Amino acid sequence: MPQGYNNVMKGRICIVPKVISMGGVGTFMLKFSAGLATRGVEITHDLNDPACDCILVLGGRRDLIGLWRAKKRGIPIVQRLDGINWVQRKRSTSLRHFLRAEYGNWNLSLIRKHLAGRIVYQSEFARNWWEDWYGDKESPSHVVHNGVDLGIYSHNGAHNRPGDRIRMLVVEGSLGGGYDMGLENAVYLAEKLADEYRYPMELMVVGKVKPDQQAAWQAKSRTPLVWGGLVPRDQIPQIDRSAHILFSADINPACPNAVIEALACGLPVVAFDTGALSELVPPAAGRIVPYGGDPWKLEPPDIPALAEAAAEVLGDLHRFQAGARAQAEAALGLEKMVDGYLEALFPSGGD
Repeated sequence: MPQGYNNVMKGRICIVPKVISMGGVGTFMLKFSAGLATRGVEITHDLNDPACDCILVLGGRRDLIGLWRAKKRGIPIVQRLDGINWVQRKRSTSLRHFLRAEYGNWNLSLIRKHLAGRIVYQSEFARNWWEDWYGDKESPSHVVHNGVDLGIYSHNGAHNRPGDRIRMLVVEGSLGGGYDMGLENAVYLAEKLADEYRYPMELMVVGKVKPDQQAAWQAKSRTPLVWGGLVPRDQIPQIDRSAHILFSADINPACPNAVIEALACGLPVVAFDTGALSELVPPAAGRIVPYGGDPWKLEPPDIPALAEAAAEVLGDLHRFQAGARAQAEAALGLEKMVDGYLEALFPSGGD
């Protein structure tokens, strides 16, 4: 059992499922594993490993029987929870997407209710959301924001930020499957900044966007669009440093990695006040403005208000760049995140 988080520890955590992906849970898995390695904590993905001290479930798990058996053996189970799938109930999606999203909610809520002894929510917003939709859970819960290696995600380093135009960046894993509204808002925001505030704009989109969707926006956007596609993780810091502002396009995000990575790279963030964004981005690091409608109904947002806020950031860019980095150093480092998870996995109070 680990003895103190600031020193080298010993212990073994079973993390399931084993995730290898470009973003989201895959990004967390890569960063968390690196942080555990510095503490001497071993990782396994085998629920039957007899040396396992505890289990961390990254969201859901198909092998519910395996988790139930582990619980019967007395192995503590901690569940990490993001947000709840909801857009499929508000916008037209494929039947496959709808069924996968609904099954995901069922699986997550079942583990939360019957198998997990403790919960780690990625934000206060996520905790309130789960408790509102699925009820309070009497067992202990923790809120731990995602974090990044502040040496890798840094304001210092190579970049190719243009000097003749403003590059607004959007980084999302996918901008399809009902989430295309984020791209629409990004284009309208860039056009508003160009039309009203006379900024020469360029919108760079990093993430999965279907070719037909790209072509449609390319044809009607008055702002130049750059399609970055899915990129390796090690390219993200330079991409962040090469932009002037990040627009967080997701609506009601639980704790977006793209925002945390941007702040660490000194990239100010502008967004609507939905989800956990106000928890992550203080006034010194960007601007979070009222949505202007009901985001849960996906009503049109107040683009003019966001454009005015973005223009304020661009008008004092050096100050906001410094504020973004300062926020990451104060609250969003990898060590702080790892400490939070270890407290949930190996609680000092024995809860």
